[in-house]
Amino acid sequence: MGLRWPAIPVGQPVRDYLLTLCVTAAVTYLLTGPVRKFAIATGAMPEIRARDVHREPTPRLGGIAMFFGLCAGLLVADHLQNLNSVFELSNEPRALLSGAALIWIIGVLDDKFEIDALIKLGGQMIAAGVMVMQGLTILWLPIPGVGTVSLTQWQGTLLTVALVVITINAVNFVDGLDGLAAGMVCIAAAAFFLYSYRIWFGYMIEAAAPATLFTAILMGMCLGFLPHNMHPARIFMGDSGSMLIGLVLAAAAISVTGQVDPDALKIFEGGTREATHAALPVFIPLLLPLTIIAIPVADLVLAIVRRTWKGQSPFAADRGHLHHRLLEIGHSHSRAVLIMYFWSALIAFGVVAYSVHSASMWIVLVVVALSAVGLVLLLLPRFTPRAPRWAEAFVPPRYRRRRALAGQTPPAPSFPCEATADAAAEARDEDEERVPVAVGVSGVNGATAIGPRSRFPDRRKAETRG
Repeated sequence: MGLRWPAIPVGQPVRDYLLTLCVTAAVTYLLTGPVRKFAIATGAMPEIRARDVHREPTPRLGGIAMFFGLCAGLLVADHLQNLNSVFELSNEPRALLSGAALIWIIGVLDDKFEIDALIKLGGQMIAAGVMVMQGLTILWLPIPGVGTVSLTQWQGTLLTVALVVITINAVNFVDGLDGLAAGMVCIAAAAFFLYSYRIWFGYMIEAAAPATLFTAILMGMCLGFLPHNMHPARIFMGDSGSMLIGLVLAAAAISVTGQVDPDALKIFEGGTREATHAALPVFIPLLLPLTIIAIPVADLVLAIVRRTWKGQSPFAADRGHLHHRLLEIGHSHSRAVLIMYFWSALIAFGVVAYSVHSASMWIVLVVVALSAVGLVLLLLPRFTPRAPRWAEAFVPPRYRRRRALAGQTPPAPSFPCEATADAAAEARDEDEERVPVAVGVSGVNGATAIGPRSRFPDRRKAETRG
């Protein structure tokens, strides 16, 4: 029999978390507009690069609004009766705020002045060290077949710093399309919230309370910023935002993985083999942070291998990321983002569902079926049908035959706005000549958080083509 988790209690705690999430989202949303004007006034707008998918200079510094949303969420939670105990019994919220403030300042400076890569890497490690000094660190690791393994101070520190740096750069690496990073992190935070909430209120383990609060606030930060960042984006979060949400996600992972003792779940009963089998659904969600960033990390590893194989720097910019490949095979910008959302949700919520009841075969079957659906959606442009000529006036342009008969005028589309937009997009894709990207260059979106931005000697001005 698999492990059955207790049902999630509802009531006042859920309302408090919902209130915290809504306040965080509202503050982030309301501040993003003024921050956009501030970014334009200060010139914090990246140039159009060969690897970018947007066509107009867009301001960054969106992380300013997200940081104040984080502060508002922590402030509200501190004054709520059911969440105040998190601040009284744990120093982790203060540790998170200290590390977030440091990484946010570094990100703001980088968005404006483009600081050196090693300085950013050092700042990420210092921010992680600040959190470790205040108690937000990994104390032990659950290992199937072995049990709970206690870590020394140095081992815990090194593992914590490594997890923070990897998560920050993985989130920054996937920030290549409008709304992609914020949406994927929001999905990850939602799955993480369900898992940590069960541990806290299901088993009354107070050590899971900080992670539950962090994920609720993280959802609010992303939801408040997404309306401004969805395609076409009016503002980018920049390194100040991507590194910030990466650090908050890492802090939640460190809290629930390294602070919650699996022995407190009281599932290690019977023989070693039986205990390991019973604990399997628990061990898997404890690795949830790794499954959450599975897609960004896979993209990061593939990019490093690809660039190293070509003799380039691991931080050299290119158009080989997963989201770039989705665009190349024919997906629109919005559909590429939704496909990435789908796979992130499938991995994160699939792991959480398996932890609820591992004995149900239908969970595995549903995940397999949804994976098949995801593959079909992924390859859909390869099998785009063409409508007969008599029906071309009633279907979107992408389903029409590309070549008209000689001397024959193609039928007028029923939806001129859509036809004009698609024609302009195809013209840009066919006629635009890309400027080669220099080795060792990375940028605001879709680059590692420790890489410098490109500065081409001959900047291209944004053009609007009709």
